Amino acid sequence: MSDAEDFLKVAHAGRTAAAGLAPLPRGLKDTALYAVADALVARAAEIVEANARDVEAARGAGTPEAMIDRLRLDEARVESIARAVREVAELPDPVGEVVRGGTLPNGLELRQLRVPLGVVGIIYEGRPNVTVDAAALCLKSGNAVLLRGSSSAYESNTVLVRVMQEALAGTEVPAEAVQLVPGTTRESVKHLMRARGLVDVLIPRGGASLINSVVEESTVPVIETGVGNCHVYVDADADLELALEILVNAKAQRPSVCNAAETFLVHAAVADTFVPMALTRLAREGVTVHGDERVAAYGGESTGVTVVPATEEDFRQEYLSLDIAAAVVGSLEDAVAHIRRYGSAHTDAIVTRSQKAARRFVALVDSAAVAVNASTRFTDGGEFGFGAEIGISTQKLHARGPMGLPELTSTKWVYTGEGHLRTSGGTVIAAGSGEG
Repeated sequence: MSDAEDFLKVAHAGRTAAAGLAPLPRGLKDTALYAVADALVARAAEIVEANARDVEAARGAGTPEAMIDRLRLDEARVESIARAVREVAELPDPVGEVVRGGTLPNGLELRQLRVPLGVVGIIYEGRPNVTVDAAALCLKSGNAVLLRGSSSAYESNTVLVRVMQEALAGTEVPAEAVQLVPGTTRESVKHLMRARGLVDVLIPRGGASLINSVVEESTVPVIETGVGNCHVYVDADADLELALEILVNAKAQRPSVCNAAETFLVHAAVADTFVPMALTRLAREGVTVHGDERVAAYGGESTGVTVVPATEEDFRQEYLSLDIAAAVVGSLEDAVAHIRRYGSAHTDAIVTRSQKAARRFVALVDSAAVAVNASTRFTDGGEFGFGAEIGISTQKLHARGPMGLPELTSTKWVYTGEGHLRTSGGTVIAAGSGEG
């Protein structure tokens, strides 16, 4: 059987599973999710063993340590993944929710209801936790999911999907509602991107090249998740000690994720005080600063910290490492202009004691999430109370920001009458309708 035939078999099975899954009540879906969570914990050793093979291969290929951290699973991380599945089970079911509605003047009862998208394809890079997070969210929202992780996590993903399918086999949820796209080559990705009519929506998660490739080449509708070139702007009226803690947390707490800060901007009025503080503290955390001329001037003998001269490309970077770009700006408006020029519309933060400055920053910064006196690291479905997220959407259609359960639904209109007929003169009720 060819790769194309293998894919079509999986896609058709997913389509059938989606039709069976969509009408299931919440209780049956939740039971299935708890079974998945229990199976993950029970088979954690098997999962970790498969993951170790992926990690070993990644190290042999010279993969940077930050990326290996995203790939690695241990029993504690598997427990955490299972806990996230249980949290999804405990969330309200969006399917069937009335978005809006009422009774029209002609007596028709009109409702707009949330319904599953159908078959969701996910293309993502080397984070095996996404395999389970995506599956849990899709199952809860009544969708079948076709998962295409990176070849670097193939062993991990294969075992994770097998564990989930075997857990589902003992429930009312079709096991084929969660499937791994067969193959590890570029061709298998193309099959998924060209499966219009079998796959209802495609969600890419990963770096800029992956996302751009999917957006440009897919014939399946795409919900675009963006890269995370996130900024922290330290305003003239900032509490500088607070700003320092927020900056360090945003950059160094976990640098390999999309909501980590990649650039910090400092108002010129506080640069003499704040930049030396930041350079010293960031160096202590192992962070390399790529600074503009004004930031670089604070390096060297005055702080004992070397600042790498920043290039134009440095300000566009999603480093995903212990690197950060930095610039001094003349005003809040200059900071906003910098963010609009270089940012990715993911998450941008201001640190300030001025409510006026905070309001203006929020109004001017056109990003999926804007933080005021808080770390960029909070842009996350779990932190927002959505449970696991499917990704952070940086587009403006359908969904924006962390995508939880409601963002994995569409809607349909249902209207109910009593023999209502539309005529050129208006609405009439058919004879013989109503109670006899």
